[in-house]
Amino acid sequence: MSQERRYSFEFFPTKTEAGHEKLLATARQLAGYRPDFFSCTYGAGGSTRDRTLNTVLQLDGEVKVPTAPHLSCVGDSKAELRSLLNTYKDAGIKRIVALRGDLPSGMGMASGELRHASDLVEFIRAETGAHFHIEVAAYPEMHPQARSFEDDLAHFAAKMKAGADSAITQYFFNADGYFHFVERVRKLGVEQPIVPGIMPITNYSKLARFSDACGAELPRWVRKQLEAYGDDLESIQAFGEQVVTDMCKKLLDGGAPGLHFYTLNQAEPSLAIWNNLGLPR
Repeated sequence: MSQERRYSFEFFPTKTEAGHEKLLATARQLAGYRPDFFSCTYGAGGSTRDRTLNTVLQLDGEVKVPTAPHLSCVGDSKAELRSLLNTYKDAGIKRIVALRGDLPSGMGMASGELRHASDLVEFIRAETGAHFHIEVAAYPEMHPQARSFEDDLAHFAAKMKAGADSAITQYFFNADGYFHFVERVRKLGVEQPIVPGIMPITNYSKLARFSDACGAELPRWVRKQLEAYGDDLESIQAFGEQVVTDMCKKLLDGGAPGLHFYTLNQAEPSLAIWNNLGLPR
């Protein structure tokens, strides 16, 4: 793994002006910790295309932190993707998170001209050469739609070999699962950095619901302890902070090349973990 660690924070574009102002305030606070980059998500089927674009340009141009837009190929034509890539390139954006993307509700299996993330990576490389640092997604506990773990490993290796520079994982709460995944894909010839995605624990019911939907396992001992706290948010957050801090320490001690925090547009939960770990500023 790379000897140079990198740290980053992820946001999602908001629907309201008040939400957007909160996002910018959070980003400015996190910018003080000198992250390597921010990233900004992209709704199912490109449903937040304009909001993602505007947020990325504002974070990069005004908050002054290099910002990577998520870009998905589901539901978008090559012409639409080409236009977005050119817009980002002209604006000086240097990093892209390339994803297959989620199908919007009711869309069935219809999609754009590119059906897989590996196709999107190849398309970005063909259109823009080496301009963009391309990130892709990794699923240490298997993509929820994969036919098998072996099949998922092969698809991941194909994405990396298509021209990706590095990967960011789905969040997880089991460091051993991450190390097992990395060990397996190294044997498939993947040499690029695979950065763990980190989800702070702040709300048990939302986390449990989201984890069940996306295939991220919430260990039974963590789930049962969080359940026991009931509506005691202070205890939930204190316990969650300790669980995630301990896991991050294990990841970094084991050679992980950095951390990518899923902020949910909040600064404090991620910064609590950052400060507990004594990460650089």
